[in-house]
Order: sequence, then structure tokens, then C-alpha cells
Amino acid sequence: MTNAKVKDFGKVLVLMGGWSAEREISLNTGDAVLKALKENNVDCEGFDLTRENLEALQRIEFDRAFIALHGVGGEDGFIQNFLESLNIPYTGSDASASAICINKAETKSIWRDMGIPTPDYVISDSNTLEDSVIETIQLPVVIKPVFEGSSIGIRIVRNQDQISPAIENAMSYGKEVLVESFVQGSEYTVGILQGNVLPMIRLEPSNEFYDYDAKYHSHETLYHCPCGLEAEVEERIATLALKSFSLTGATGWGRVDLMMDEFGKPWFIEVNTVPGMTDHSLVPMAAKQAGISFQELVLEILTTSLNKNARK
Repeated sequence: MTNAKVKDFGKVLVLMGGWSAEREISLNTGDAVLKALKENNVDCEGFDLTRENLEALQRIEFDRAFIALHGVGGEDGFIQNFLESLNIPYTGSDASASAICINKAETKSIWRDMGIPTPDYVISDSNTLEDSVIETIQLPVVIKPVFEGSSIGIRIVRNQDQISPAIENAMSYGKEVLVESFVQGSEYTVGILQGNVLPMIRLEPSNEFYDYDAKYHSHETLYHCPCGLEAEVEERIATLALKSFSLTGATGWGRVDLMMDEFGKPWFIEVNTVPGMTDHSLVPMAAKQAGISFQELVLEILTTSLNKNARK
């Protein structure tokens, strides 16, 4: 755990809200983080960021930012670049790594080049024909926006006549769409904190997969932590997850999502550089299993902002 003292942080601004499709989730994360920081006696306040009040950040006096923004504007390097222009340290990955990780295609390209197992994929847009997609990747496939999180805009496609509607749906969240081979198996997630791997979680969603409804609305989704894997298998996958995280340039904290197929092979899906942070979110759940309270976790994440060398 961190040895940092509360006085080391100065005035902390918790940035939440934003303008992505994950705005409401971000507000929940921000509220939970703010409450935990106050319980830790950290001098802090929340800031509901919008496009309209962005410039107001230049007129507010604060020493560091806790980024609780999800999706475009918060996880894509935009706010990181903005804070760097103000010489304000912030939590989590830098602007470059954030831009890589929010781009599912670029993340997968790096992994593929470096030998990290990730499902085959193609990038689709409004000019892509159904036949060209099927010629490249066999059904079933997963169709998702390249730049969104929280499983927003994702559909599993098993029939060819479902491809165009799924692409059109995903394109409502951005111009580029990822068409990825579907992996039949179990879903896992691995939390990363200050270079350490938290206990893995196996997800048993109430729906076909761990979609937006299963994450935020369903009371039937099950979370298994411990995940049930043999210790040596979990250790092997955890090591690979940490490597996949680091290869993108991500630092500080985050989450790596993967699928385990029927043969026990892991397939890495994506990196989240600002995962949800409520009492029901996955990283806090894994941290709790490791003996780290929510208040301790938030303080540990805030400590990632003390590494000022990463901001130069």
C-alpha cells in the first residue's frame, strides 16, 4: 500500500461526467471516489465536466486531478493532454497510452504483433459490404464500436442478415466498427494496480454476454472471485494480463478483459484505463478480495498522480 500522506496530495479535483455515452456511469464513479477521498480526509471537490465548462478548469486552483471520466473525452487522451497543458498531474495512464487503449483495434494490433492472443478482427465502416466481412472472419462475430466502453453498441452476430443492422447500430457511436471473431467460453477480468495484479474475476452474466444491462441493471449477473481457476493457471494468465497492459503503455491502474475458450486458452479483448469505481464495480471487487478496502483503493489510485516524471 501507499506510504503517501494526505498532505502530499494538496487540493484534488475529481473530474466526472463528461460527454461520452458513459456519462451517467462516470457520475456514479465520481461520486463514489469523492466520498472515499473525503473519508480519507483528502482536500477534494468534484467537477462535473462538460464541453461548455472545460475552459473553466484553467481558472480553478487545484494541485492534481482524479480522473473519473469514462469513454471519449476521458479515456482517450483528451483530458490527459488538457491537464498536461496546465501542468497538472493526474491519475492513471498518460495521454498516449489512453489514446491507444480506447482504440480497440490499435490495442489488438499491438497485442497481435507482440504475441498476445487476441481474436481475429477487421475494421468496418459505412463502405464495408457484408460479404467482405464474412470472407475475412467466419460467423459468429462480435460487432462493436472501436472507441466506446461499457459494452455500449455491442452485438453478437450469428446470422449474415444480422451484420448490417449490427454495424449500423455500432456506427451510431462512431464511424469505425470492430468486427471480431466470437470466442465461446467464460469471461474474465483482471484488475491492475501499481504494477500488481488483483485477483481475477469470472463473470457469469444474466444475458448472452456481459453487456450494458448485465453490468448496470441486472441483479442476476454473478461474479466469482476467487475465479475458480487453479492457482498456477490464474498466475499464468495474470502474468500475461499484466504484460498485455504494459505493452499498450498503460500505467498506474486499470483493467484487462479476456475470454477463456473451451480448451482453456485465454483470448485478450481490451484494456480499460479508467474502469468503473463504485462499490459494485469490478476493480473494487477484486481489491476487496485482496484485502484492500474501497477507501484504500481510491487512495492508492490517487497516488499514481504523484509520478510527475510520467507527465513530462
